[in-house]
Amino acid sequence: MRPTDGIRPVEDIGRDPVELVLEYWIRGSHNLASLVRGRFAIIALNSERGAAYLATDRFGSIPICYAAEGIRFAFAQRADEVPLQSPPAIDPQALLRYVYFHCLPAPETVFQGVRRLRAAEEVIADRDGIRVRAYWTPEFREERRPFPERKEEFLGLLRSAVRREVEGGGTLGTFLSGGTDSSTVTGLLREATGQPVRAYSIGFEAQGYDEMEYARIAARHFGADHRSYYVTPDDIARSLPDIATWFDQPFGNSSALPGYYCARLARSEGIDRILAGDGGDELFGGNSRYAKQKVFDIYGRVPDFLRAGVLEPLLVANPAAAHIPLVKKARSYIQQAKVPMPARMETYNLLDRIGPENLFTSEFLRQVDLGGPAGEQAETYARVSDGSLVNRMLAYDWQYTLADSDLPKVCGTTAMAGLDVGFPMLDDDLLDFSLRLTSEDKVNGLALRYFFKEALRGFLPDEILRKQKHGFGLPFGVWLTQHKGLQTVIGDAFGSLGERGFLQPPYLKEIHRQVLSHPGYYGELVWILATLEHWLRKHAPEYRID
Repeated sequence: MRPTDGIRPVEDIGRDPVELVLEYWIRGSHNLASLVRGRFAIIALNSERGAAYLATDRFGSIPICYAAEGIRFAFAQRADEVPLQSPPAIDPQALLRYVYFHCLPAPETVFQGVRRLRAAEEVIADRDGIRVRAYWTPEFREERRPFPERKEEFLGLLRSAVRREVEGGGTLGTFLSGGTDSSTVTGLLREATGQPVRAYSIGFEAQGYDEMEYARIAARHFGADHRSYYVTPDDIARSLPDIATWFDQPFGNSSALPGYYCARLARSEGIDRILAGDGGDELFGGNSRYAKQKVFDIYGRVPDFLRAGVLEPLLVANPAAAHIPLVKKARSYIQQAKVPMPARMETYNLLDRIGPENLFTSEFLRQVDLGGPAGEQAETYARVSDGSLVNRMLAYDWQYTLADSDLPKVCGTTAMAGLDVGFPMLDDDLLDFSLRLTSEDKVNGLALRYFFKEALRGFLPDEILRKQKHGFGLPFGVWLTQHKGLQTVIGDAFGSLGERGFLQPPYLKEIHRQVLSHPGYYGELVWILATLEHWLRKHAPEYRID
């Protein structure tokens, strides 16, 4: 956390941010989040005024949960630790949201009445009630400047972001997946310290999942002291319950398990703080869906008379078109292109593909709003209305990908291992810089992270600049089809999960057959359901729907 420059009076610049926030709070200011930058959570209380102020940073990297009970206002960092007068009940809608999102996006939590601040959000509670508002909303102001000028600024900001992490102290290391972000952080840390960086990687003995060779390329290039660990099916069978129950809410991101093993290895070797590369894709346009949706968006620019008068009657309304291979592809393209954003990005959502009526019991479905998750997504997407398609997708991902999934995963698993973590790619100055880049700088045609890669050409190895994004993906579904120990763990979890009354026991048995046919796709569903059961066993063992 550091003071904001250029917004407060000159005499405030450079002051200790905690003192600054306290002084403005005493003065009666309710705009405390604007005083600071970086990772932060603010909790300010005034017993005389009967007031409380809570805020979290622009990516929500430090969570704050809260609840109101009459005139009583309670809060904590974890949803399961908010000090309520009576035990909170599990919200059935939260279980639907969990299966849909594989996590529980803010502001709702798994507990009825307990809420979590969204990224860049603040709450003021006083005698007049509770007011929640966004204190910052991204504004994309695309600038077209000479590439050398922008490259120089960008590299300077990257170096400053890493130096700030070094100034934070501790024995530093890095996560090194072999991707552009983690490799960049590793290289810049070497540059900032002048010492070989201890870099930590995870591998898998499974075809198509292991990226260790790219991590080794980066390690050699930057002279890193490279350490690695290969996760095994036995590790999963042993640690799945621990990972599932560590989080304050059900959390289904399967890469949490390899992330934990990587953090644990670093901690065992004396690392205090580890730097992660999260955020580069979401700031600079690195996810394949950004290019894919640009392709679908082209259809919206076709003249109406041509779409409605020729293409759709010929390709969509004509039943014969479904049997001609090339025409069938065009028909599928049009059908997807006609779906509005952001629903179009959910074309392959597990729950939608399976059908809620096949997975959930009728008793459960009567208690939930099936349209709720899609409505939430539409509301989140609508918060940024003046950006390009690419920029609106980026802002959308800052909530769902970063604040609700990737950052809780990294922060949670590093904390579980006893480590602190830093995110240089999410530095506020880099974020502000990304807001000024053009959409073409981010996704140029179909080329992802165009400016980022061009600016780092010569710094990063060419092999890493050319590689396809992968990350710490877990081959869980593949191993589940082969490993008896994993099958026993999952069978035990599914047995008790099927007795809770909200999932269809016949379908829980059917999943095993589907995993054999599509282990990567349906394996993810098995993971999120098994972690849910282990979480319920610890936090709500008696929960069921009759």
